[in-house]
Amino acid sequence: MEAQDHPLEIFNKCGLELPFQNSEAAFLLDQISEQHNVAFSFVEVVFVDESGIVQINKEYLKRDYVTDIISFRYDDNATNLEIEGTLYCCAPRIKEQASEYNQPLKVEFLRIIIHGLLHLSGYEDSTIEEKKEMTHLEDHFLNLI
Repeated sequence: MEAQDHPLEIFNKCGLELPFQNSEAAFLLDQISEQHNVAFSFVEVVFVDESGIVQINKEYLKRDYVTDIISFRYDDNATNLEIEGTLYCCAPRIKEQASEYNQPLKVEFLRIIIHGLLHLSGYEDSTIEEKKEMTHLEDHFLNLI
């Protein structure tokens, strides 16, 4: 598959250098597709700064704070075979989290992308059990890189 034919596109609107290769994020999307029987037809990952994520959070979720990621799914396909969505990621917040959790920048950035892709695939993290499952899956996919 040629790079431009891949369903994942990454946009860096924050000015910070991203510590991973686009091909690594594409690989993770492919692995999630294969291992969870889902298919992504289009996913954009947009890296923004703190003001950008707060603006999105206020406008769409009526929340007024910085967060690491906000996921939007656009398709109505209940079979998870044509997933379309956008992951808005706050690069400065992810960088802070890497330091807080004593993780390499690359690992934390890829973890957030995995987290968003899992949300688009139907996973939630509202309860302690769901959070444990998400963390387990994030670790699993990170170990593939």
